Amino acid sequence: MLGLLLSSGSASADTGAPAARTLGVTIEEFGYLDTSGEPIDQTAAHQKRLQAFMAALRRDVEADPRYRLVPPSTDDRATAAERMQAAAQGGANVLITGAVQKMSTLVQFASTAVIDIGTKRLLFERRYSFRGDNDEAWDRAESFLSRDVRAALAAQLAASPAAASAPIELAVFDFELEDTTAAAPASGIAASDAAQLADVTSGVRELFTQSGRYRVIETSGANGEAVKTHSLRDCGGCEAGVALKLGADQSLIGVVRRVSRTEYTIGFQVRDSRTGTVVSRADSGLRMGADYSWRRGAVRLVKDHLLENQAQQ
Repeated sequence: MLGLLLSSGSASADTGAPAARTLGVTIEEFGYLDTSGEPIDQTAAHQKRLQAFMAALRRDVEADPRYRLVPPSTDDRATAAERMQAAAQGGANVLITGAVQKMSTLVQFASTAVIDIGTKRLLFERRYSFRGDNDEAWDRAESFLSRDVRAALAAQLAASPAAASAPIELAVFDFELEDTTAAAPASGIAASDAAQLADVTSGVRELFTQSGRYRVIETSGANGEAVKTHSLRDCGGCEAGVALKLGADQSLIGVVRRVSRTEYTIGFQVRDSRTGTVVSRADSGLRMGADYSWRRGAVRLVKDHLLENQAQQ
């Protein structure tokens, strides 16, 4: 099914797409296949759970105002190419398709694919295994699948041409230090380290501003204990809510991990402010250099794994 969708004829160029920085999304009904060989006919129960699964997935996507659901084709005889064409004509930019298969009494698989209709490019594809065949198991599977699908949609929205005219508002929080050396201070942070972290943050903010694809949101007035104590890396994604209150579309937190006095790693994570889903993340390998090289390492990591990756897409 996925092969047919990706190899189908070009969709109409006039998709009636909504305003800039929104995506029209068509979520097809997932198929269901029971190959468990169980003697009891559970068709009715499976159909009920699949319907609840699809309703939850559509509800999760529609909850974000940046996405507009476009109904899928109701023609059971429509080919993959015709379904893709119908979605495009309805104003959809992205099509989500998938299936669930029951392999045994306790093991099921849920597969999904997210496809850019205009280019027929596969944006995301994953297969999830889950145990059990009850409401709780299905709900848990939908939660994992929905989270990743929405992250793929957010990444596509950020990289889409329509977004180029409307920069993403990004809250870049101060980079934090995770010092794992034996000489790490018991409390607080050394003034020299604080100065280097400020330089790292400044360099990354300048990089985003110069890209033209982002507008950096001021975070100095942000409230919250994790912001004040520079512990956003351990707050379980709370930075997304803080960024949303600041009016930002996305949040970025970064961490410098000191392994030794001359060795360090750097990581960053970007979340969608509305949903809290991770849009992008990257971690460097072990790097050599004293603290004066932190800025160069952070700027290079963000440039290579976020900005240039978007440009290639």
